[in-house]
Amino acid sequence: MTAVASLPPDAPPPVGAKEAVLAAEDAGADFLGFIFYEKSHRHVLPEEVRGLTKHVQRAKTVGVFVDAPLDEVNAAADFCSLDFVQLHGHESAAYARSVCRPVIKAFRWGDDFSAEKANDYPAEIILLDSFSKGAVGGTGQRFRWREAAEETARLEKPLLVAGGIASGNVWEAEEVFCPYGVDVSGSLEIEKRKSIEKIREFMAVVQKRRVPE
Repeated sequence: MTAVASLPPDAPPPVGAKEAVLAAEDAGADFLGFIFYEKSHRHVLPEEVRGLTKHVQRAKTVGVFVDAPLDEVNAAADFCSLDFVQLHGHESAAYARSVCRPVIKAFRWGDDFSAEKANDYPAEIILLDSFSKGAVGGTGQRFRWREAAEETARLEKPLLVAGGIASGNVWEAEEVFCPYGVDVSGSLEIEKRKSIEKIREFMAVVQKRRVPE
């Protein structure tokens, strides 16, 4: 069953990449991610990303790669004027040190994650996602947050949390992890494409807690 099947009949249709980028930044997103992994349904070509990043005024742009050749990663980062590179595969520390942008390194809870390993990895930011055998991320599955939080409390770097986060539980994630931020994607989609209404709904929940009443 697709996500749209559970929506009300008057739900707005999904939108294109440019509209989603503009809507996310306008709603207050701090980072905008672009998937360079060819096996993902969210995959975008460098030429497309370059055309999209020129519209970004404030948010940081992130290219997400999975075990891609290093020269391709650096070439894409330069060509698309990315601010960060997110490594979502099994890239070595030596690989990360050779990336030409600040690195966000994704780890998966349940896949031998440890704060010690994350602290030692040459990345500016750590992202913790759910583990699903045979998948590299983007599954939208929630993991054992409270168990994981006992380990992430020992991190010495900013933490992003991903995996099953939506407007209905984002502040539970905040209370459990006290993270630097959250990474959301699937919960903002209809039929595997971004929905402006879902983006705005999610960011409205986040902004409500950001601004003191």
